Amino acid sequence: MADAIAPRVEEILVEIGPGKGALTIPLLKRSGSLTVIELDRDLIDPLRKMASGKGSLEIYNQDVLSFDFATLTDQPASLRVIGNLPYNISTPLIFHLLKQNHLIQDMHFLLQKEVVDRLAAKPGGGQYGRLSVMVQYFCQVEKLFNVGPGAFTPPPKVDSAFARLIPYANQPWKAANHAHFAKLVKQAFSQRRKTLRKSLKTLAGDDDFIQSGVDSSLRPERLAITDFVNLSNSIIENH
Repeated sequence: MADAIAPRVEEILVEIGPGKGALTIPLLKRSGSLTVIELDRDLIDPLRKMASGKGSLEIYNQDVLSFDFATLTDQPASLRVIGNLPYNISTPLIFHLLKQNHLIQDMHFLLQKEVVDRLAAKPGGGQYGRLSVMVQYFCQVEKLFNVGPGAFTPPPKVDSAFARLIPYANQPWKAANHAHFAKLVKQAFSQRRKTLRKSLKTLAGDDDFIQSGVDSSLRPERLAITDFVNLSNSIIENH
């Protein structure tokens, strides 16, 4: 994982949930400085002791879901975010980070394999859904490698995978109203077995589908991100 991240001196590295420091120390040795955000107060002193003499470790004892990453930098694309994320906060945390994506150079996360497969999924498959569209709207997503249960103590009952997310410097698509785009994607996938004409009947009319060039007889997993953006923009323009 440290090799895949390839940290360099002078970079602003931020590790979420360092735990007992399995990744923290290798990162600190390579970069010389590291910021960590850890909610568990009992882990703070052991981390400090472990890091002593290995570099500069800055610790925030806070809930990362309410952490303002702008307190660390005002420079665009300057944060490198790393984390071994528990399943229950992985999706809300990624959405929280994407609200400040302009500050982020890249993100490397160890997640449940199923979540990584959904993050990286392409249109047409069963794993492609709301999470795929909303994250790939902002980022390039790459699944790097799988990690088996034996790498953890205690071993979980699921496989994990390591993923890299790189926010676009220049987005290839732009929703005219991001809140509307997000609502459209959420509604489409909430009834993913239905055609778009049926699942989006309260949001999109025939004219919207025609203007956007989106086939209303398709199911949502057949649409690329640009299709959702075009449909949302057409609705905004027509109403």
